[in-house]
Amino acid sequence: MSVNRRLFVGAGVMAGAALSLGMPLGAVAAEKFPERPIMFVVPFPPGGPTDAMARILATELTKELGQSVIVENKAGAGGNIGADAVARAKPDGYTLMFGTSGPLAINKPLYKAINYDPRTSFTPIIYVGYLPNVLVVRPDLGVSNVKELIALDKAKPGKLNFASSGNGASSHLAGVLFNGMAGTQLQHVPYKGTGPALNDLLAGQVDMAFTDILTAMPYIKAGKFKALGIATAKHSSAMPQIPTIAEQGLPAYDVSVFFGVVGPKGMAADRVELLNRAYTKALDSENVKKAFAAQGLERGADTKPAYLAGFVKTELDKWSEVVQKAGVKLD
Repeated sequence: MSVNRRLFVGAGVMAGAALSLGMPLGAVAAEKFPERPIMFVVPFPPGGPTDAMARILATELTKELGQSVIVENKAGAGGNIGADAVARAKPDGYTLMFGTSGPLAINKPLYKAINYDPRTSFTPIIYVGYLPNVLVVRPDLGVSNVKELIALDKAKPGKLNFASSGNGASSHLAGVLFNGMAGTQLQHVPYKGTGPALNDLLAGQVDMAFTDILTAMPYIKAGKFKALGIATAKHSSAMPQIPTIAEQGLPAYDVSVFFGVVGPKGMAADRVELLNRAYTKALDSENVKKAFAAQGLERGADTKPAYLAGFVKTELDKWSEVVQKAGVKLD
């Protein structure tokens, strides 16, 4: 009997057995995955750094998976609209999210109404990395490091201020955390977006800001901002000469925008494993490494799904406490 003949007979026996058990014929053979395009949801508008990174990853993933990975922007409510859509999607691996600190940690305690829980509503796929924040001041403030800034604030309590991109933004909560740890009284000045906040810092209308290093880098290099400290535990690869805030007297200070890929809860383990491997290979590709390094992204050391799950819980606990101290709630 030929190979084809044996395969045909074998398939017929399997099909007959499946039908006798009431199983659909399509369930006989293990479903190939992926066999159609994957939707990669970015919960923010097109054109921002999160969107740019997602598109870079999607290009490499398309090569790895042999199927198109299509970026879809579902913006609104600080990332909650896109996150909620992914949480409610079918857990078949065809809908994933490129999540950030907002929808995966900060927003849960921050928003009055939120329909998902980052700890239980998603299947973690991979921790991608983080974008360090940096504390920058106007050059004529008269301070050169964090200790001098703290001393200046304590000499003039309540006189110094910091700009943020809005109430509840990471740039706001970074200042709240700094005040709590340093015993300072930096006054918060909220803006409608990072652009207006940094424009007023450039104009000398505000004293400082906690912002991401990608946005701040050109101004630091041009001497328009003075960088006092990186807001993460480790030095930034993009600007390694800047000391961390932690090593200047606030050892536990750590604020960054992290990135992770998740799907709806209940995804099959084999699909999670396959996607995790594909994302790991994409992150290891020269194209992605070069592009992410140029944007100041620090790659995550642990790519296991369990690491992302634990990290989300830790971050949510941390920011819940900070949000409570800030006394801020958003509709």
